[in-house]
Amino acid sequence: MVPLDEPTATTAANSPSSTAPSGPPSDATPPSTPSTDDSTTPDPAHTSPSSTGEGTTAPGQPPSPTPTPSRTRPPAPADLSWGDPSQKDTDERWCEKVTVGFHNSGGTAVRSGTVTFGTHIIGALGIDWGTVESTVDLPVPIGPKARTDHTWTVCVDAWRVPLGMHIETRDVSVQWSE
Repeated sequence: MVPLDEPTATTAANSPSSTAPSGPPSDATPPSTPSTDDSTTPDPAHTSPSSTGEGTTAPGQPPSPTPTPSRTRPPAPADLSWGDPSQKDTDERWCEKVTVGFHNSGGTAVRSGTVTFGTHIIGALGIDWGTVESTVDLPVPIGPKARTDHTWTVCVDAWRVPLGMHIETRDVSVQWSE
């Protein structure tokens, strides 16, 4: 038979077979059973990182690599471009002022080079009688990302341009190096 009354404190302490009081449960909560409410159970796949930057990684994803220090690249080589020539007449019909614009879009300076002009001899009726080439030094240095304009006086031999004719410098070619 099982006694219905609780044993007294002296009897329970002296009884070797009693390990827990039998009676109404105290403030201790019984073990819980799984519920359908997931709001109290953390899901490792949906855990957000903590404020310290630590967190969990989604299953199957390797951790992100640590960034490596960046290395500086050497500057880009010089890249020179030039525009069309613009002409201005002078007092002599065999000379004209020619302005050419240069742009170095590279990362290093242009240090040397030459500019070759193709000067056309034009007759009174607009006929092109010939072309004379002349070469001058490039105005250097032209720094990286720099723009510059330069004006030259381009002349041909006076005997090549008879009265009623004129010259037009139409062609420009440039040879340059860093």
